[in-house]
Amino acid sequence: MAASAERPQRMINEQALLQMDYRSLDEVFSGGVSGPIPDGRANGTALMLAGSSINEGIARVVDALAWKGKTFYAQHGVLTNRVSPFGLPAIVAVVYESASWFDGKPCIVLDYSKTSLVARFIRDEIRLVAPALYLGKVYVGRWPAFGFCLRFPT
Repeated sequence: MAASAERPQRMINEQALLQMDYRSLDEVFSGGVSGPIPDGRANGTALMLAGSSINEGIARVVDALAWKGKTFYAQHGVLTNRVSPFGLPAIVAVVYESASWFDGKPCIVLDYSKTSLVARFIRDEIRLVAPALYLGKVYVGRWPAFGFCLRFPT
């Protein structure tokens, strides 16, 4: 992943994100920066029931059974999700920088509308919130659904 000239103001880690409620995650996302469009393989963690005592358990189940993360191909402006217990590449998205639906500030958009029948109503937005750590929001249609984070090797 390319180095960013900008750095988020608040340093945070994945474990802290797992403990946060939705409002806190929104604050971290808002304080993040668009950062560089990532390149390479990122491990992912689902943040499906933020603020809940079972959020971390759900993240482990999702990782074990459904979603491992994403692999970005920055030169081509696309990514694939790694799904299933085996991390098989599937569900392609177009990747570009644009204004966030959350607050209008720049973010990296992961757009499935033109690349996937299964996920055509999904839009993810990510921002760099710590070195090699992106926080994401998942929208179904225009409705915010849940969050996730992506960790790149350092």
